[in-house]
Amino acid sequence: MSLIALGVTGGISAYKAVEVARGLQQAGHDVVAVMTQAARRFVGEVTFEAITRHRVVTSQFARGANADIEHIALASSIDLLVVAPATANTLGKFAHGIADDFLSSLYLATRAPVLVAPAMNTNMWQHEAVRANLATLIARGVRIVEPGEGFLACRWVGKGRLAEPQVIVEAALSLMRPTRTLAGRSILISAGPTIEDLDPVRFVSNRSSGKMGYALAVEAVGRGARVTLVSGPTALEPPAGAEVLRVRSAAEMHAVVLDRGLEADAVIMAAAVADYTPAQTSAHKLVKDAETMTMRLVRTKDILGDLGRRRGTSGRPVLVGFAAETGNPLERARAKLDRKQVDLIVANDVTTPGAGFEADMNEVVLVTPGGAEPVPLQSKARVAAVILDRVESLLAARQPVDRHRA
Repeated sequence: MSLIALGVTGGISAYKAVEVARGLQQAGHDVVAVMTQAARRFVGEVTFEAITRHRVVTSQFARGANADIEHIALASSIDLLVVAPATANTLGKFAHGIADDFLSSLYLATRAPVLVAPAMNTNMWQHEAVRANLATLIARGVRIVEPGEGFLACRWVGKGRLAEPQVIVEAALSLMRPTRTLAGRSILISAGPTIEDLDPVRFVSNRSSGKMGYALAVEAVGRGARVTLVSGPTALEPPAGAEVLRVRSAAEMHAVVLDRGLEADAVIMAAAVADYTPAQTSAHKLVKDAETMTMRLVRTKDILGDLGRRRGTSGRPVLVGFAAETGNPLERARAKLDRKQVDLIVANDVTTPGAGFEADMNEVVLVTPGGAEPVPLQSKARVAAVILDRVESLLAARQPVDRHRA
């Protein structure tokens, strides 16, 4: 039996947290509720006390002869922190390290896994500030249970309602299971765009944010792998526990990945590497003195293809590529699989609403020599878990773990 802290914040869906507590208890875990002042306006603490058989924590300034600073004592003893519902305000506090109540202090003090289930108005959910805070939390390893769509308390119809209690409970239970399934494995992941300079001011690049690659790194670290993240320029925070090697151009990424990749158990090329680079780079800013300008581009080196050719028939490393396409990506993904001699291609249509570049969600198809497996629209963190499940299967089929390298 594990001890789970259930954070309840201020929203009309706070009453659903009672069912979350009950579900966690039915799975055999002990639950202590932590309620914010706003949450107490929607549901009474006596309800949670009756369910959990524990005093509900509501303030970090509770009076009494306490031998311990309570949020530190609880932080040291819990096995999981679940926050359901998680308001935009709470997400902002967590993302920016603000500790002005018990729950936000508990979040900063604990080293247990954290799961948050946001709930808010549709416009709030889509606001850039909330999206940025979610991206920050995901990059730190916080797991997100995406809100559902439907009729909201504000009488809007859209995304923002709290996920169903059973979905939250299942997500929590999955985090409680042993996850070090990649212990002893070395995984190299590339992420983000590359930048091809024209002159000291201008460059050619693409819209990749790096979120998919960073989500893969977070998931791989959580499974116990030694992770090397080769990252093009992004605004994301480095995932804790990963070795981060920063590069700028396609040539730099090629050099680093080829140098380190062949020693890894698996290489996942999630980066959006430039296919072309300027044939010449000017040392000075190009002068705007004509109505038109012709720019000559040359092909960059094929990182994944070179890895495929160099590993030959050895089966190591397992190679995973991405195919970001427009329209149906399957045909080009299958061609890429054969041409580059890799094990798996993750294909996606970047024009899918709410998915692809810069988004927090993704919808992909896993293409292998044996067929194609659609992965429906969900958070990039969940997509990362699906991809790594497949990588684990490929590793188990061909490479025993080298415990001396663990």
